Amino acid sequence: MTLLSRIFGLLRDITLATLFGASGGTDAFLVAFKIPNFMRRLFAEGAFSQSFVPVFSEYKTKRSREELQDLVNHVAGKLGGILLLITIIGSLAAPVLVWLFAPGFHDDPERFQLTAEMLRITFSYLFFIALVAFAGGILNSFNQFSAPAFTPVLLNLCMIAAAIWISPLLDEPLMALAWGVALAGLFQFLFQLPFLKKLGLIPRPQFKRHHEGVTKILKLMLPAIIGSSVAQINLLLDTVIASFLMVGSVTWLYYSDRLLEFPLGIFGIAIATVILPTLSNQHARDSADEFNQTLNWAVRLVLIISIPACIGLFMLAGPVLASLFQYGEFSTSDTYLASLSLMAYITGLPAFILIKILAPGFYARQDTKTPVRIGIIAMVSNMALNILFVMPLVLYNYEAPHVGLALATSCSAYLNAFMLYHKLRKAKVFQPIKGWAKLFVQITIAGITMALVISLVTPELSQWTNWAVVERVSHVAGIITLAILVYFVTLMLAGLRPAQLKRS
Repeated sequence: MTLLSRIFGLLRDITLATLFGASGGTDAFLVAFKIPNFMRRLFAEGAFSQSFVPVFSEYKTKRSREELQDLVNHVAGKLGGILLLITIIGSLAAPVLVWLFAPGFHDDPERFQLTAEMLRITFSYLFFIALVAFAGGILNSFNQFSAPAFTPVLLNLCMIAAAIWISPLLDEPLMALAWGVALAGLFQFLFQLPFLKKLGLIPRPQFKRHHEGVTKILKLMLPAIIGSSVAQINLLLDTVIASFLMVGSVTWLYYSDRLLEFPLGIFGIAIATVILPTLSNQHARDSADEFNQTLNWAVRLVLIISIPACIGLFMLAGPVLASLFQYGEFSTSDTYLASLSLMAYITGLPAFILIKILAPGFYARQDTKTPVRIGIIAMVSNMALNILFVMPLVLYNYEAPHVGLALATSCSAYLNAFMLYHKLRKAKVFQPIKGWAKLFVQITIAGITMALVISLVTPELSQWTNWAVVERVSHVAGIITLAILVYFVTLMLAGLRPAQLKRS
């Protein structure tokens, strides 16, 4: 379902690139969309989910059904009230938020005003999507993953429909996308209600000043807000700095990030979503050995997948972008400049995925403070690296200074992942089981073999731009298919067997 969601996400981005290209207007919409989307990942899918699921799992394991329903009702009441207040304040303070998150737009009054107007509409998305994350957390705790993973498809369908059918009817076509985002949040929440009804856990909002479970969730949330979303804060900092760079920088970074999010979502977020309730239940049962085995299985699996994905997208950055987005208003120059930032982002893919996998090792044990300390270090490092990498590129008039932002984000991700790993090892929560050295050798051999094959069969980027859409897509699909076959056949020849990827 996550794969299906990411495919529709690509179709959405192809539609936006074709109809609107990389312009000041698209920069404005992407900022107006990124602010509530950032807060969604920060509060809903990030801090809230990682604080709610462990507490909910504990209630599910140790408390009665009535107490479980009571927790759901009081979380709904408290969460809904807080979200409604934040949504109203955010909509009223839209110009202030634009000034904070895209200060470079202030020198362009028309773009600044357009961003603020769209943000007033898109901000309501935060209210509904946080409720979607709440419902998804309940379903995931009962090992029902399909429905929550499918809901983003509705967002993509709403945005595609708005771009194709509503935008031609408006004086400012991009405003249609803002309305598409707002309606998508409502549809996503309504979609999950029947699944909650089937579990007998439809939220009936109640308010109680001091509820034990809600208080525990809020205490875990406060530090988790930073610790769980360092990558998102780093990406938002990139947007702030990019708003001062040449027009189109925000859009090039956006499309680069979207392709980074494709493997990150399918492999990193999907596996992290599955293991969090599992780890929470294992911790509640004091099953330390099973806890360690689950972490080992997840890390082993994502490394086997993320390393070839990193190599492949790095080498095929230009062809993939040309095949997906270079139509209509999205030019050859846009493809080239976006490919540079994609190459910088994708070098950090293994680290981004490892963060998603290792962080639940803390949250499942209701430890949100350690990831916070690590997150702050990584975030400060990213700020310093942004200046260190971008300023020389600006001073020497390099054609793509936005690449420095992407590279800084990747470097800080590796620092974050290493510190998470080190703390888990030090606490003896995660102990690598036998066979890791052999696995690294196998992955290295398979990755090098795959890279050689890609380099031999991939034409120059200039050739891709001369092909029609069918030729571009068929060529890139053929190369990716060949690369996957070469990689996994080489892994098997090196001694890795599918049975070794199963969780004990």
